[in-house]
Amino acid sequence: MPKMKTHRGAAKRFKRTATGKFKFDRAYGSHLAASKTTKQKRQLRKAKVMTAGDYKRIKSLLAYKK
Repeated sequence: MPKMKTHRGAAKRFKRTATGKFKFDRAYGSHLAASKTTKQKRQLRKAKVMTAGDYKRIKSLLAYKK
């Protein structure tokens, strides 16, 4: 059985935390900012930790991600 390859698109979007969870930047923050409220823009700046359901789907794509 050959080695699994890391999914390069996923590797660029997710970083692993010290506890093994994945964190990622939120979408919709880079353009059309004039129509968004200050609260929306502030909340989009923060990285988010992946939920358990998403983690199950993504962990096989990032088997070797450190």
